[in-house]
Amino acid sequence: FGESLERLDLFDYLGVKIVLFTYNRRNLIGDGCLEPGNAGLSLLGRELVAGLNAKRTLIDLSHCGDRTTNESIELSKRPVAITHAGCRALADLPRNKTDETLRKLANRGGVVGIYFMPYLRTSGQPMAQDVINHIEHAINVCGEDHVGIGTDGVISPVNVTPEYRKAFTDEMAERRKRGIAAPGEREDAFTFVPDLNTPRRFETLAMMLSKRGHSDAQIAKILGGNFARLFRDVWG
Repeated sequence: FGESLERLDLFDYLGVKIVLFTYNRRNLIGDGCLEPGNAGLSLLGRELVAGLNAKRTLIDLSHCGDRTTNESIELSKRPVAITHAGCRALADLPRNKTDETLRKLANRGGVVGIYFMPYLRTSGQPMAQDVINHIEHAINVCGEDHVGIGTDGVISPVNVTPEYRKAFTDEMAERRKRGIAAPGEREDAFTFVPDLNTPRRFETLAMMLSKRGHSDAQIAKILGGNFARLFRDVWG
């Protein structure tokens, strides 16, 4: 980005509206969730928070380490997002966020998106009920205005063929070899939720939430309304 972050003007040119600060490891902005040092934001990272606020660009703290996440929430003058994560209280894995972090996010107007990923459980294949468990825990911590969906997956259903299974196993092995795989990634858990592996996944999830007593208005917030509000708040 350069010392003065002058290249942020390029974001305007490219139409960039959301910036993810880290992947799983450390970069010049801060520490990702797999860095044992958990060093938080760098000086450049702190400048970037201010620069993105000025540009009305949404900050995404998925994949970030605990300190990087918390410091960014506290420094930002605008609400931020954790677009795809889970609740560490339910599955103690580094890709998930603590209740402390979720409260900080909500108190500043942000939104967390619950993903359809293996990190919803510490073993076995996550299913739709696991998604609901994380949604409901996040609502209990954050309130219904600060929880959404961020599947971290493709839109179309996955056709689970023998070829797909082999490619998936090979990908998991390659990620471990490169040192970018997070605890919780494993060959026996696909990176999608099997009983939501349908074009009607959100309709199915909505019906399941309704059966658990969630109102239509609350479900509408979860399935997109809260993120729409966040986008208006930051980009407007």
